[in-house]
Amino acid sequence: MEMIERYIYAVTQKLPTSQRSDIAEELRGLIEDMLTERTQGGKPTDKDLENVLTELGNPRHLAQKYRGIKKYLIGPEIFDLYVLVLKIVLISLAAAIGIGFILQTVLEPISILDHFIDLIVSMVTSIPAAIGWTTLGFALGEYYGGFKSIDLQVDKDWNPSSLAPIPDKKRQIKRYEPIIGIAFYTLLIVMFAFSNEFFGVWVFHEKFAGVVPFLNENTYVSYLFFIILILGFGILKESLKLVYGKWTIKLVVYSAIVNLISMVTVMIMINGPAFWNPDFMVELTQAGLLSKGSDAYGTVSKIWEQSTYWILVLLVIGLIWDVIDGYIKSRKS
Repeated sequence: MEMIERYIYAVTQKLPTSQRSDIAEELRGLIEDMLTERTQGGKPTDKDLENVLTELGNPRHLAQKYRGIKKYLIGPEIFDLYVLVLKIVLISLAAAIGIGFILQTVLEPISILDHFIDLIVSMVTSIPAAIGWTTLGFALGEYYGGFKSIDLQVDKDWNPSSLAPIPDKKRQIKRYEPIIGIAFYTLLIVMFAFSNEFFGVWVFHEKFAGVVPFLNENTYVSYLFFIILILGFGILKESLKLVYGKWTIKLVVYSAIVNLISMVTVMIMINGPAFWNPDFMVELTQAGLLSKGSDAYGTVSKIWEQSTYWILVLLVIGLIWDVIDGYIKSRKS
């Protein structure tokens, strides 16, 4: 009957191509057996067929049963966590943009209309990006099984003996720690993406006179993607801490990988000749903050020249210690 073929088609079109022919044959045989049982070997009517197909149910639901797994972007086991991280990111984002707007308005009140337009543009561009990147991170973790090893499954057969032991307090990750970390990285992303003009030495001559930037304004845009990537990895690491809730060897490995990627990216980026403002000392002198040839000028110049080296040293020490500290805590019984 045509209705049988239509039903089979509706089911198999939602299955992988390699499985369609076998499942179509199986389903066709199942329907015929159900019709035979219903009619006791007699000729089935359209009403009999309709009842059988109704009993089999919605083709979409039946296809899910044949597929064996439900298809979703973010699974129900981690959806609450995803919403929590998304709320943290969005609240931090709104706070950072709001603070930036207030600073701009206080420093340059005459341009409040321009600042308000910048505020709207920042909201419109950053909020979808934040939602997209957060969703992408959790979706990739879901797809590649990054959360499968965590005890989040709610459909497993359960008995009291399967309860996990309470981890050592030193091994536990306090919930507020990754939340603060996520908020911090989000604030940095907003600052670098929308308020980078304030990243430098602020100059005041009775009133605000401008900023001597640390970064090269001519090449900054080309580095912005890498800056956001590094900070995004930081959010990913803090999200993993929030997911696990305690230090484990697997979490230490994830953190080490994320830290290594971040460290290599930073080294490549800030060692580039075009990353820092090449006229920083000249602009400080022009702003009247230093006098060329003075002791203060020599001290600041030396600090500026060695800044890249010390930033790298502190970064490497911090990231390595983060992994070592996590490993030590993971070994606590």
